[in-house]
Amino acid sequence: MDEVRTEAWWGRRAWALLSAVRARAPLVQCITNLVSMDIVANAMLAAGASPAMLHCLRELPDFSPRCDAVYINVGTLSEDWLPSMRAAASAGRPWVFDPVAVAASGFRMEACLSLLALRPAVVRGNASEILALASRSDDSSFKGVDSSHDSSDALQAAKALAQSSGAVVAVSGAVDFITDGMQVVSASNGVPMMQKITATGCAVTALIAAFVGADPSDALVAAACALAIFGLAGEIGMESARGPASLRMHLIDALYGLDEQTVTSGVKVSLLP
Repeated sequence: MDEVRTEAWWGRRAWALLSAVRARAPLVQCITNLVSMDIVANAMLAAGASPAMLHCLRELPDFSPRCDAVYINVGTLSEDWLPSMRAAASAGRPWVFDPVAVAASGFRMEACLSLLALRPAVVRGNASEILALASRSDDSSFKGVDSSHDSSDALQAAKALAQSSGAVVAVSGAVDFITDGMQVVSASNGVPMMQKITATGCAVTALIAAFVGADPSDALVAAACALAIFGLAGEIGMESARGPASLRMHLIDALYGLDEQTVTSGVKVSLLP
């Protein structure tokens, strides 16, 4: 019988996954947007993973199959990069998808749907992105990369998207919700000021990819634990921060310095009834 997934269980599992990342240094190919590359690489290195910012189509047949996981983010989408994204997603490695601003244009929606068809292990987005992707429609009221909905608003859409795509779907917000279409898990670590740092969502999606790469056996658990640990690092960083710029620095330091006691007692994850 499976162990009951109490808060203590989630704390132990989060620590085990972070420890696995630190021990194995999973190689994660990151095809991510130009704005996010710096914080994505630094957050992953701080957690113990090995990021590779490689997107040249001619290199992918040799490189992508060697990776432990692939992370694809469409934030600064271009026609030139889209074939590389599709090739990396088709390389036979577990991959994680961030459909940034999916409703911004018809081209972006079409690109995201074509990537979704390549069966990511995890899709992570804000509530507005998940609502748009689940309904497969662009929206003239979208607000750039920011969400105009609460994460709870997208919970049913996330479950439907998980069921139709086969992916675990994570909806970020004040409370994060993670679902495989049947189970729903909440993760409630983090601080509001993290929203004032560009590309923190991109960084946490990359961290999910690192956790999946270290242990691909349960993508839902990997996603929930990565979101909680990143949020916990934000909480610790906020204790020393004076604003968004210093929070960015202290968050990365906190991620690097997390220990067993802090993780097992600090992550806030629960399985919803």
